[in-house]
Amino acid sequence: MIRQQLSQRLQQRLSPLQIQQVKMLELNTIELENRIDQELEENPALEEIDDYSSVPDGEGGADEFDSNDEGNISEEDIVFGDYLSEDDIPDYKFQQNNYSSENQKEEIPYSEAESFQEYLLDQLRLRPLTEKQFRIGEYLIGNIDEDGYLRRDLGAISDDLAFQYGDDVLVSEIEKVLEVIKGFDPSGVASGDLKECLLLQLKRKTSTPVRKNACEILENYFEEFSKKHFEKILKGMNIGEDELKDVIKEITLLSPKPGSAWESNLETKMAQINPDFVVEAVNGELLFSMPQQNIPELRVNREYQEMFDDYSKNKKNQSMDRREALLFVKQKLDSAKWFIDAVKQRQNTLKGTMLAIVDLQHDFFLSGEEHDLKPMILKDVAELSGYDISTVSRVSNSKYVQTNYGIYPLKYFFSESLQNEAGEEVSTHEVKAILKACIEKEDKNKPLTDNALVKELKNKGYEVARRTIAKYREQLGIPVARLRKEI
Repeated sequence: MIRQQLSQRLQQRLSPLQIQQVKMLELNTIELENRIDQELEENPALEEIDDYSSVPDGEGGADEFDSNDEGNISEEDIVFGDYLSEDDIPDYKFQQNNYSSENQKEEIPYSEAESFQEYLLDQLRLRPLTEKQFRIGEYLIGNIDEDGYLRRDLGAISDDLAFQYGDDVLVSEIEKVLEVIKGFDPSGVASGDLKECLLLQLKRKTSTPVRKNACEILENYFEEFSKKHFEKILKGMNIGEDELKDVIKEITLLSPKPGSAWESNLETKMAQINPDFVVEAVNGELLFSMPQQNIPELRVNREYQEMFDDYSKNKKNQSMDRREALLFVKQKLDSAKWFIDAVKQRQNTLKGTMLAIVDLQHDFFLSGEEHDLKPMILKDVAELSGYDISTVSRVSNSKYVQTNYGIYPLKYFFSESLQNEAGEEVSTHEVKAILKACIEKEDKNKPLTDNALVKELKNKGYEVARRTIAKYREQLGIPVARLRKEI
């Protein structure tokens, strides 16, 4: 049965500029540079200012531009003066032009080291293999992860090779080539698990009584060794504690991840951090700045503005093609303006949020001591900066600040609060620092359990539950007492 019904509902809709601004806030400096490059390629109405001195001052502001959000426009919707007063120089700058024309920056060339996989492929080419074996080896090397392990099932690799090359490859053929790769450098590469990786490294070394014991322990007592059940190993192998200590020392010298130390792997490249903010302590005062090394200054393309003016001069007798061209130019100009405003708003929002964090954590930025970190949540920063909590959350995500004492993620400064015996509010960072210090000073022959750590912190004036201790210990990457035990 069909019937009409009247309903009322409240719905929030974001304008294109608001959507741009929200997306911009989540980007870090490197991602913003890539986003600007992409927009410059896609939108011909947006351009980068190369020579600031060539642009005249005193022209109309870019904020005067106003356009409709509707996709369908009429002649009356287009105000001819909208784009005539566009400012070639926006009222914000990402960098200063303090250099003369004679001082030109020279690019310093650098060489890129070969990747981990390329290094393995070079070794593969030196082996006397058939064309089929080389293809198998090439595929196996491509499946070795950044840690140096081949964790895929050989049966699945056999299916992949058959699908890719249209030739059946037996698992036994793959195993034969895999044994060749396991003899490559670095030692332990292409292992299936940690046990095999350590054994491969030991067997490549000159045989000694200690290394023989180490091989036997890894082959027969690997689970006991990984869980530090040393009593079972001593009893099962009938060796003394001094001999076991020598074995442990020998094994700890091995690399559990033979591929992770490679300098040119992707993870190492991604680990290079470009700070979004700089807070320097100079003579008891804090200096704030936002380095923008490669972010260009943007403006609306003057030629597109003139093109819009030319198309829109004749309001009468416009053909369909001319109107479509007018609409296209207007859309591109709208997009360029929105993008410039979004970049500008991002800079202002980041600055306002970071200044609020600096104000709340003023003592820490001066001293760099964890005990000076104050409890701080998103709501505190939002109230001080005047932004919404969701905005503060986006700003603090994947952003970093450089200080006199190192580079910190913004999330580092956010923490819950605890009360000590004196009733003072302290940050959880301070409690974690004390917990870490207690564990570092413990007797490694009898490490402190979580219950013992509760008593240690209580003696220092901090009332913390055992489950909270366990949570903080896991966040610090510290194992349980049994796994911290040494002989």
